[in-house]
Amino acid sequence: MNQLATSSTCNHFHRIEARLARWLLMTQDRAETDQLQLTHEFLAIMLGVRRAGMTLAVIALQARGLIRYQRGAIKVIDRPGLIEASCECYSVDCALYTKMLPVL
Repeated sequence: MNQLATSSTCNHFHRIEARLARWLLMTQDRAETDQLQLTHEFLAIMLGVRRAGMTLAVIALQARGLIRYQRGAIKVIDRPGLIEASCECYSVDCALYTKMLPVL
């Protein structure tokens, strides 16, 4: 419930680029890989934005050298830079995720 509330607030108040950075980081954390198979269409649906807005956000992150996007595949190039580009909701999500899941 807390993560849902954080996501809703994030979607309302933060720029698409910061939200995309946050979402990519969260996905990378769970997938444990730098290679993510995600299309613009899927990302737009997940972030609740138009595909055109998602394209601009992907281009902006790519221009900063944080990710590389090519035909449905995103590679995280600069994770520390992506963390900096994300909104503060990412650190909130990390803290909650760590608190809620036991260490194996």
